[in-house]
Amino acid sequence: MVCTLLSIFSLFSRAMAANKERTFIMVKPDGVQRGLVGKIIKKFEQKGFKLVALKFVWASEELLKQHYSDLAGRPFFPGLVKYMSSGPVVPMVWEGLNVVKTGRVLLGATNPADSAPGTIRGDLCIQVGRNIIHGSDAVESANKEIALWFNEKELVTWQPATQAWVYED
Repeated sequence: MVCTLLSIFSLFSRAMAANKERTFIMVKPDGVQRGLVGKIIKKFEQKGFKLVALKFVWASEELLKQHYSDLAGRPFFPGLVKYMSSGPVVPMVWEGLNVVKTGRVLLGATNPADSAPGTIRGDLCIQVGRNIIHGSDAVESANKEIALWFNEKELVTWQPATQAWVYED
């Protein structure tokens, strides 16, 4: 009986920890300029994810070079940094079960032409260079990106009233 209770508690604890996975999502300058921030937030909220941080900033080239450092050797890197620093962006942190993977599905393919209808890029974008949103591609990159854009005090811990209606016990 004790072993069974411990097993149930262990499964519950792992499920609750999985619900705490975080991802980094950023509305790019074209998404901000087109007034799509609210639509994007709505998609994540409707899915059931919890917003734990959000900013409205004009990112420096230095910050953007750090953010996109894995692409530094690519020929499009200078143009990407220039474009991303051309206007304000909205970096956010979302939390929930499998939020990195599911967030990428909500975004759609990097190339909007390959994005399914119903996805953010599939419904709202035409070209890769104006695909309105960035999303972490793995938990590790999410953690790196979150730490780059937010300090610990900016990540809000809270419990939405809808929690029980989104997640099973």
